[in-house]
Amino acid sequence: MVKRIGLLGGSFDPVHNGHLVLARCALDQLKLDELRWVPAGQPWQKEERVLAAPVHRREMVRLAIHGEKRYVLDLREMQREGPTYAIDTVRSMHASDPGAEIVLIIGADQYEGLPTWHEWRELLASVTLAVAARHGQPVRPRGEMVAVWHRMELLAMPEVPLSSTDIRERVAHGEPIGGMVPDAVARYIAQHKLYRSPT
Repeated sequence: MVKRIGLLGGSFDPVHNGHLVLARCALDQLKLDELRWVPAGQPWQKEERVLAAPVHRREMVRLAIHGEKRYVLDLREMQREGPTYAIDTVRSMHASDPGAEIVLIIGADQYEGLPTWHEWRELLASVTLAVAARHGQPVRPRGEMVAVWHRMELLAMPEVPLSSTDIRERVAHGEPIGGMVPDAVARYIAQHKLYRSPT
């Protein structure tokens, strides 16, 4: 049997319950042997915003995924210098787990924009894509993607109206974030005074 490894990357600034719903759907629907949570080091496509320190984003993910034995915190992007590209992570995973099938979990918006990714054609040839479908909306390749063969599976998930941006803004305004992030993550944010507005 070929080992099936899910790859869920992101800045996780902060990790929230929507990420956990996506991960659970991936475990259940994709029959993964494990799911690697890969916090980004220096994301090349992120907005001009300073991310929380890697140590904080790492620890928040560690707290969020505690207790699920198939979840693995993978720090290879945080340990890499310079911009972090998905293709480099996938190459590294193939080297460390030869013969494994890498399932890259992305959203429908990321799927549509994938031709803007670094070395995207090689990336498509190296992974199976699992695309989280928006509720009731079809997912189809567009633009240059149409002409490039790739393996793609749809990942059905419920509507989860959460975003890290909204959570950061709520914290900055002193508003509660209960139910939006795991309790342990909420406590960590409060303890380390993350995302607070400068006084």
